[in-house]
Amino acid sequence: MAKKDKYFRIATEGATTDGREISATWINQMAANYDPKKYGARINLEHMKGICPDSLFKAYGDVTALKTEVIDGKAVLFAQIDPIDELIDLSKKRQKIYTSMEVQPNFANTGEAYLVGLAITDSPASLGTEMLKFSAQASNNPFASRKQSPENLFSEATECDLNFDVDKSANEGNGLLEKALELINKFTSKEMSASSSVTQPIEQEKQLNTLNNAVNLIAQSQQLALTQLGQCLGLANELEDLKKSQAQDRATLDAFTQQLIRTDASAVVRPIAVGGQATQLTDC
Repeated sequence: MAKKDKYFRIATEGATTDGREISATWINQMAANYDPKKYGARINLEHMKGICPDSLFKAYGDVTALKTEVIDGKAVLFAQIDPIDELIDLSKKRQKIYTSMEVQPNFANTGEAYLVGLAITDSPASLGTEMLKFSAQASNNPFASRKQSPENLFSEATECDLNFDVDKSANEGNGLLEKALELINKFTSKEMSASSSVTQPIEQEKQLNTLNNAVNLIAQSQQLALTQLGQCLGLANELEDLKKSQAQDRATLDAFTQQLIRTDASAVVRPIAVGGQATQLTDC
């Protein structure tokens, strides 16, 4: 599971986009107004939004939060991203390492900017800017069909270090046995520290509760192991029955094959014998 508390830079004030510029006001508005419950920006491939969930142009995750910082005197927009596994795999392979956001300057007639989409791309910043400048001068903007609204604009492609660290803390100590051992170690340490002094009744009760919890966790883990073992045995029995059934079917098929082999397959049919037509008289 990727960490959801990490932020990635997706835009900087002043980047030329679609004949317009991203202002610090827009960046601050997007950060202040963004709410996934109101309208969640999805992550797409090259600003292309597919219909089928199993296509290359499916959604690759969601933007969960935005924040701003001032770096070198310019407003910078950072996004918190919840990726799917395919996006994590792409980042590991150094594919689609640039991001370009889709901005709606007048979101829902509020007069303020809002982030409505984020694209991953392989076009570097300089090339992306030239492409967008060309699109702004063209009579028919080639990116028009990819926009959610005609007035929206795409930012230049900015390199984004999509390094999704795996959050291992959520999985550490979740195992029943691990928890039990932790409690037992805690109980043992308390016993050793109490060996040099008289243990108070309240402290004894706490230690007994700790040991009791550890024993319960061990019992639960053993019960879970027995349940899983029973399921495995059930699957083994089903597999054995399947093998026997397959052997019987194979024997039946072999017998039928031998019967077909012994059957006369000649196309010449012998005429049916109807008896002789001539008669012989006995000389008495």
